[in-house]
Amino acid sequence: MRAGAAAVTCAVVAAAVTAWGLSAKPAAVAAPAAVQASRSAAASAQASDRLFISKAQLAQALASGTLDRPVKSLLAVERPLYFGDYHWNDRGVPAGPTWIRIDLGSQLISVFRAGHEIGTAVIVYGGDNKQTPLGKLHILGKAKDHRSSLYDAEMPYTLRLTNDGVSIHASDVRYGAATHGCIGVPLAFAQRLFAATKVGDEVTVVPATAHPLS
Repeated sequence: MRAGAAAVTCAVVAAAVTAWGLSAKPAAVAAPAAVQASRSAAASAQASDRLFISKAQLAQALASGTLDRPVKSLLAVERPLYFGDYHWNDRGVPAGPTWIRIDLGSQLISVFRAGHEIGTAVIVYGGDNKQTPLGKLHILGKAKDHRSSLYDAEMPYTLRLTNDGVSIHASDVRYGAATHGCIGVPLAFAQRLFAATKVGDEVTVVPATAHPLS
């Protein structure tokens, strides 16, 4: 599976564009030491498990295309995520619209509620023979115990995104794995995602070259 090389600079770690860029690192590859130290420092300074985004930082992120809608906070993940890893924390996050952002370049999924990131995980996605569709999609249906008749495979906690069956579902998330266009996530993360979403929620799939950081 492809793992994009995210170019990140750490001059101003508190910038929203950089803050999300720090999450958008190649899966199973540790971020540079300066990036990791900066994330930890930012989290410690706020004495919180969240990185809160200022109005100026948000404006910069929106203008650069790193974000396409307002975001209030990101999860302060203390260590790099590897294949099979996830982080989920919705403590104190109010009710509100839920949406999902999938970045194929970094192989990461982010789940937002009321503008706050509540979950993130490393993913696997479609290979060259069946690529994952890009752009704005919506959850068309949910099935907790779905089995694919086309591929004769279990697809637990399925969130269907297209009429031809492309979905987010629990999968064996490991290095080198690919899907037939679906987004595969760790089982425990899939359970939480299934419970947190509903039919109609928006899913944005971002291509690897959508917004390189420098």
